[in-house]
Amino acid sequence: MTQFGGGRFDDGTRARRFVESTVRRGHDNVLRLTGRVPKPPASAVRDLPPLPNSPVVVGIGPANFAGQAWAWKQSVERYLDGVSAEVFAVRAAGLDFPADRLLEAGWYRDRGWQQAQRNRILNGYTHLIAEAVRPVFGLRYGNTLAADLPVLRRARKPVAILLHGSEIRRPDLHAGRYPHSPFSDPDHELAQVLQPQSVRLGRIVAAFLESGMGPVFVSTPDLLDDVPGGTWLPVVVDDEVWHGDLVPMRRARPVVVHVPSRAKMKGSDLIDPLVQGLADRGLIEYRRFSGIAAADMPALIADADIVLDQFALGSYGVSAVQAMAAGRVTVGHVADHVRARIGVPLPIVEATPVTIVEVLERLVAEPEAARTTAADGVAFARAVHNGRRSAEVLATFLGRPLRVG
Repeated sequence: MTQFGGGRFDDGTRARRFVESTVRRGHDNVLRLTGRVPKPPASAVRDLPPLPNSPVVVGIGPANFAGQAWAWKQSVERYLDGVSAEVFAVRAAGLDFPADRLLEAGWYRDRGWQQAQRNRILNGYTHLIAEAVRPVFGLRYGNTLAADLPVLRRARKPVAILLHGSEIRRPDLHAGRYPHSPFSDPDHELAQVLQPQSVRLGRIVAAFLESGMGPVFVSTPDLLDDVPGGTWLPVVVDDEVWHGDLVPMRRARPVVVHVPSRAKMKGSDLIDPLVQGLADRGLIEYRRFSGIAAADMPALIADADIVLDQFALGSYGVSAVQAMAAGRVTVGHVADHVRARIGVPLPIVEATPVTIVEVLERLVAEPEAARTTAADGVAFARAVHNGRRSAEVLATFLGRPLRVG
């Protein structure tokens, strides 16, 4: 196995790193600020840029995971008449994606910034899409969105909640639904951290839905398991950025790439030795990456024949869509009931840790069929994940029609 970007680590180290990252980047990160709080600059308090003069101005934040808030902003501005959007996101070390306003976590404790943020949301935006149940007014009212909702309700501000994954996916329920769930061991650090968080936030989301205050959107279709009454909002990928010219499955030893963002969550430990066994037999070349910068990913994926996505969660997300948009043969485990929610055939080759060897052997033996699947993936990414379908989902909430032409 070829190792890149920091090498491999034992499962305990991987889990600890995930837990540390979850706490640092998760919805509780603002509570862990200690010591001196830096004062926000005037540009963040008094000199905010003017908002567009549009019938609808929607604020989206404060998470912007995988740059998706920015992608949804571009989608509604491109496909909906009379809609502009502003993305505000808390800065995450080494993981910043484009945003209109990048915030420092320390500002959440600053009263001046809190007031400016409150004015921006209540007097500037016509609509608000609040991500990951995080507070949108800083810590002025509390440490979750739940404390902000009464203020938004009194202001009659249309609000939607947008959920991305780990903040709401309940480990105990997931382990019961998916045979290779990363949460199958309830005593694992991963499950111990995410279980209480998902239960607590799940109650907030359920109460929000019951109140009828607004819709709840989820970024991957499997999350509808955890959010009955939610609506799937497809992730958005720019196919021009991810387009690759290399025709897959023409090399004597196809290049198989696996770049898990979270190895434990993706089931990497279950498939790594199996795929490496195929490489040792000379059937494929296995390139296993970690710690790759987002800017380097398109070139890395473009040089693959086959991309392995995930084999534990039972769904697909941004990484799989990027691989399909690049014209790579994309392999992963997507449960049947999740596939059914998409409404059209999903051209991700189905594989589990039990079947991964057989599936890869078949792809290598049948390159023409594999190339057809790759081409189907390009068409699927363009049809479902180019932003138009996402804009259609948001159109009802924003009260604006799709743009003609």
